[in-house]
Amino acid sequence: MNKTFAFTDYAIFIIYFIIVAGYGYYIYNKRKRNEHDAKAFFLAEGTLTWWAIGASLIASNISAEQFIGMSGEGFFLGIAVAAYEWIAAIALIIVAVWFIPVYLKNHIYTMPQFLKTRYNETVALIMAIFWLFLYVFVNLTSILYLGAVAINGITGGGYLHVIMIGLSVFALIISLGGMKVIGYTDVIQVAVLIIGGLVTTYIALTVVGEKFGYGPDAIAGFKALMHNAPEHFKMIIPRPTAASTQNEVNKYLTFPGLASYLAGIWIINLNYWGCNQYITQRALGADLQTARTGILFAGFLKLLMPLIVMLPGIAAYVLYSKGYLPKLVGGKDGAYSAILEFLPTGLKGLSVAALTAAIVASLAGKVNSISTIYTLDIHKKYINKEANEKKQVIIGRVTVFAAMILAVLFTWHDLLGIGGVGGFTYIQKYTGFISPGVFAMFLLGMFWKRTTGLAAIVGVIVGFLFSVFFNEMAPQVLGHENFLYTAYANGNGGYEIPFHICMGLSFMFTMIIMIAISLGGPKINPKAFELDKSMFKLKPQTILLIVLTLLVLTTLYVKFW
Repeated sequence: MNKTFAFTDYAIFIIYFIIVAGYGYYIYNKRKRNEHDAKAFFLAEGTLTWWAIGASLIASNISAEQFIGMSGEGFFLGIAVAAYEWIAAIALIIVAVWFIPVYLKNHIYTMPQFLKTRYNETVALIMAIFWLFLYVFVNLTSILYLGAVAINGITGGGYLHVIMIGLSVFALIISLGGMKVIGYTDVIQVAVLIIGGLVTTYIALTVVGEKFGYGPDAIAGFKALMHNAPEHFKMIIPRPTAASTQNEVNKYLTFPGLASYLAGIWIINLNYWGCNQYITQRALGADLQTARTGILFAGFLKLLMPLIVMLPGIAAYVLYSKGYLPKLVGGKDGAYSAILEFLPTGLKGLSVAALTAAIVASLAGKVNSISTIYTLDIHKKYINKEANEKKQVIIGRVTVFAAMILAVLFTWHDLLGIGGVGGFTYIQKYTGFISPGVFAMFLLGMFWKRTTGLAAIVGVIVGFLFSVFFNEMAPQVLGHENFLYTAYANGNGGYEIPFHICMGLSFMFTMIIMIAISLGGPKINPKAFELDKSMFKLKPQTILLIVLTLLVLTTLYVKFW
């Protein structure tokens, strides 16, 4: 193994930094005449092309928790974890066809604005405050902490806080230029992310090929993975039986086979891609066709992501199980870092640049969303209603600084305990509890004209309460098995319902309650959106992109079912 981070590695990384920062400065100068245009700063209105939107969506989505966390799940579960990425491709099709037309026709620029327009100001304010806390203290902190830990480990350790500050400053340089700078620099970030990620995967497969006597052949290495870990190449995790080991039970608790496809994974993806300021903001400033094409382009790129973030984890599993990896620092979450140790001089710098690109793009996108929600949905409405566009941009930039400083302070000594549970788990835990209620509120708000504001408020609250109940208390209160679920021993003296099933149950009961409350209101809520068939009509090129994505996805599932 090559454990040194050599001069060539540093040089490659510095070149990457100069290119991204330089291109960002060039884009900033091009839009300087619109420097104090609020919509240009927050939304890059009308200036992002479809490929910039698609690349920015991927760059914002793929971060350290994917590289480290999903690679770790690849080590543990295998290819089943690819469902998060591949089902996301279908979710993006749904968002492009049905969600984005509703947002754009009603001139929606933020998610709280959607809630105010469709329901009332109380719902919007509650959710704006909630999203700010979630983005700052869950997403931003976990991305920064996990990213700094990962890069610190790869480069030899001892520089955690220096790396943390470096990532923060790099993200600030990009984000202070506004959404246009973020969107176009994300194109470079995605290129680095994909190239660096594919190089890492290629090296991992060639190492496997060499260790198993096939020579430095990536294809032979992939075949060796399938031969030595056939259970890691099955999309569906079998339901545990009385004879199942605790490890097999734990796999099912993480990803409960077919039940995942009937419940939680759809809620996770549709809520994330369709009801999330951090993601939808990239498309809200574009026209419908540009937004749709960009979103579908992102969906097609999602099909590629398991090669980059999951396959190295399976390679690490096979190498580890056969004794070619002496140890994994941090358990399964150390799989990606362990694979990077095999990279030769120079390529390690490229892979760290890819990881940095993912982290910085996510940080920049997140603080921009925080800035947008605070400035447009709180400051402009409740603190300074007379703030002109120049003032709004200034407030936005101050908010970017404040959010990043808070993130650094809370991750400096890991005050939130992210390291104890793992960044991927930390994000899933806290966002997963609220997802069923939020998604139900958005789904009914868009497509059922009878949904009321009271139902929306109740839905968010009961959705959270149901999530807590099914995740933490149901096995003790309702027993280990009934017609709703089966709870399994978790190896820690307790019983758990698989998380995806908990989300599905929470969503189902939340929908029932919201519908019941809304039936007590008028048949058509005065604030309901007007929908017509023309909004959802697709152009031939859009249909072609959708069909191509579905064909590739079908082939993958047929191969690995």
